[in-house]
Amino acid sequence: MIGGPLLLRLYFLHGASAAIFGFVIVSSQVAYAKDNQAMTYSIMLQFQICVSFFATLTCALGSLINQDFTAMHKEAREFGFGAQMYYLVLVSNMVVWQMVFVGREGIIFCTSSLFAGVVGAIFSTLSQIAAVIVFHENFTGEKGMALAPTLWGFTSYFYGSYQNTKKPEPVNP
Repeated sequence: MIGGPLLLRLYFLHGASAAIFGFVIVSSQVAYAKDNQAMTYSIMLQFQICVSFFATLTCALGSLINQDFTAMHKEAREFGFGAQMYYLVLVSNMVVWQMVFVGREGIIFCTSSLFAGVVGAIFSTLSQIAAVIVFHENFTGEKGMALAPTLWGFTSYFYGSYQNTKKPEPVNP
């Protein structure tokens, strides 16, 4: 059981990572709005390539400093399906995450950063539901408590969007 200072630290780190994620998606939208030229899909992809390059560079530098690459060889040898499958899983994971990031930028490009955040929250919720269905995990109270505010936020977003786009009723004099 996690408790005490570790729980407080994890709670703070989770909140900080959510704040950073919110800052990044809003910054993307602001960068698109402040651009001096017409924003096209190719410019959006260039933007994402730059972000991904520097994120990869930062993670690789941190892994080098922490000597994580040497641990990867040990993990690959101990992987139950073999070393080749281990590296295939790693590369597949990287490709899928890049597709997620490009998709998120596309959502920001076509709609807004708020909607990108809503979609991210919904996919997080769907992954929890899929784990319960596919892997027969228990649906615990913690999962229910995490699911409720996400569904509330999702419903509130779409209800607010509906209210904003609803046609105004004509006023009779």
